[in-house]
Amino acid sequence: MSQSTETESTTVGAVSNQRGYADIRGRIWNSSRRARPVLVVDIVLIAVFAITQPMFLDGDNLINLLVGTSVLAVISIGQTFVLLSGAADLSVAAIATLSGYLLGKALDAGLPGWSAVVLMLVFGTALGGLVNGFLVGRLRLSFLVVTLASMTAFTGVVNLWSDTKSVFVTSGLVDAVARDDVLGIPAPIWVTAVVVLVAAYIQNFTMYGRDVYAVGGNEAAARLSGIRVERVVIGVFAGAGLCSAIGGLLLVGQIGVASPTVDPALPLMAIAAVFLGGASLAGGAGGVGGTVLGVVFIGVLQNGLSLAGIPSFWQQVLTGAILVLAVFGDRLSGGRMLMRRSRQSRKESS
Repeated sequence: MSQSTETESTTVGAVSNQRGYADIRGRIWNSSRRARPVLVVDIVLIAVFAITQPMFLDGDNLINLLVGTSVLAVISIGQTFVLLSGAADLSVAAIATLSGYLLGKALDAGLPGWSAVVLMLVFGTALGGLVNGFLVGRLRLSFLVVTLASMTAFTGVVNLWSDTKSVFVTSGLVDAVARDDVLGIPAPIWVTAVVVLVAAYIQNFTMYGRDVYAVGGNEAAARLSGIRVERVVIGVFAGAGLCSAIGGLLLVGQIGVASPTVDPALPLMAIAAVFLGGASLAGGAGGVGGTVLGVVFIGVLQNGLSLAGIPSFWQQVLTGAILVLAVFGDRLSGGRMLMRRSRQSRKESS
């Protein structure tokens, strides 16, 4: 009797897992569909600036555009997994700044380049995972409160540590990562490409990527299916911390100094890029490919407006408006999805 019960329970669990993974594959497919509108908008925007701004399609300008968006792109990739899990990280810019300043101080103290870079990457990952991830995933505190508090705390720490003074960075390794060309292409573009490819692989071809979608789609169901939700949440925040540290490395290398100044617009721009790529406030929707398209939109828009002589303040206004529109679009698409599910459930019941 007990053996047959155990067999039935195993069978039910297997069927449940198969249905769960089928649902997750459906979520990934739907996320790619949600990113199609921004692809169309990207093409239209590029065409408009190509016609109205003759310098837009110049090779040097396009290279500068890609290099200029590399920091945003890398940090947005980390933010993607956090939003997929149903949370958001407002501390990414502060982690990038604090990690970058640690890099500058480590190099200034005579630490070898590779050791200093590894130290800053581990430090950024720890800030994301052991601080934000632990508080949100393990203690189940509000991600908004936690990341807002950590953003404030990290900013205060870097200001106290630096006394608001920058550190000049002289390192062949940092210069190579942020300024050198590899096969005629600037190194930051290669770094961004590697981060994107690794993240896309994790998202689409690993169990962890599926677990992130499952947690964002329905946390209670994910727990019932045996997913360690706490580990998933800690993992996505640790990944965001790592990507923030990589972004800090690129930023320090590009400007040549480790500055204690935190860019307050960077977290919102990263969130805007992820939302434009099809992410949802509820989690479980979006993806790396969509985020890349969102970053392209922001980068092209800012570059084109700069060529047109539009002040940077107006660019910030437009970025904020874009974020509002992206969230509004998410609410509309979410409402339509609920209506479709309601109609489908009524058909099945009848």
